[in-house]
Amino acid sequence: MTERIAIIGGGKIGEALLAGLIQSGKPTKDLVVAEKMASRADEIAAEYGVLVTDVTTAVEGAEYVFLAIKPDAVDDVLREVARAEDSADNERVIVTLVAGLPIQRYENALQAGSPVIRVMPNTPMLVNEAMSAVAPGRYAGEEQLAAVVRLLEAVGKVVVVPEKHMDAVTAVSGSGPAYVFLMAEAMIDAGVALGLSRVQASELTVQTIRGAGLLLSESGLSPVDLRAAVTSPGGTTASAIREFEANGFRHGVYEATRACAATSAKAGHRPDVEGLGGQNSGRTDIDAP
Repeated sequence: MTERIAIIGGGKIGEALLAGLIQSGKPTKDLVVAEKMASRADEIAAEYGVLVTDVTTAVEGAEYVFLAIKPDAVDDVLREVARAEDSADNERVIVTLVAGLPIQRYENALQAGSPVIRVMPNTPMLVNEAMSAVAPGRYAGEEQLAAVVRLLEAVGKVVVVPEKHMDAVTAVSGSGPAYVFLMAEAMIDAGVALGLSRVQASELTVQTIRGAGLLLSESGLSPVDLRAAVTSPGGTTASAIREFEANGFRHGVYEATRACAATSAKAGHRPDVEGLGGQNSGRTDIDAP
């Protein structure tokens, strides 16, 4: 059976997934996008050469259906998916990239026994460097889970976690890029305060963060080891680290992630929780604010 994939939502995250799948070698004939904004649908069709249509048509014959929509659109989309399932010969796997909504909500809305897999990605998906966590629902089989992991690897790295850990994932990786961006803002402003131009401070900061991330990812050393390697006793870095700790840097990170996880947990019970940029949006926010 052809592994046909439907992406519901043509926002930036949906487009990033589409582009990654094509780049990984997925034939365009096996990909379809549902997007109701005509101008956006035309853009995607022209750029990627895929069929862009309505939800019902998109999911017909699709083995995997990725939902990259806003939470307030989920119920309507699931109703359309459920109607299409009545005439389908294959079992569809619903893969939700929508923030905050539990798997049970999808399982309750779909035909009994429908496999659902929940994903918490982050915005580096836009440059094929996502960190995505996936949690299988009770009806998702091991082969289906493995297939979804493989598909998501087209846009970054993937880990499998139980759904109960999704709030923690949100706090660390889902919202994590914003923490790095905030750090970058502060470093740039500090550089300007020390006499650098904003252009110089920006270039120094961005490349430093990029290089540090690659070193952490590829060196095989722990953050503790890498920090120690650049921190000479009584030296300049040691002075900076001492000020960070004196001003509660580590405690602030603990409290920030704790607050993020708590908000994520509450968001799962709110029908209006914000999430991924959807069918009518260029939004790229992933977490629930």
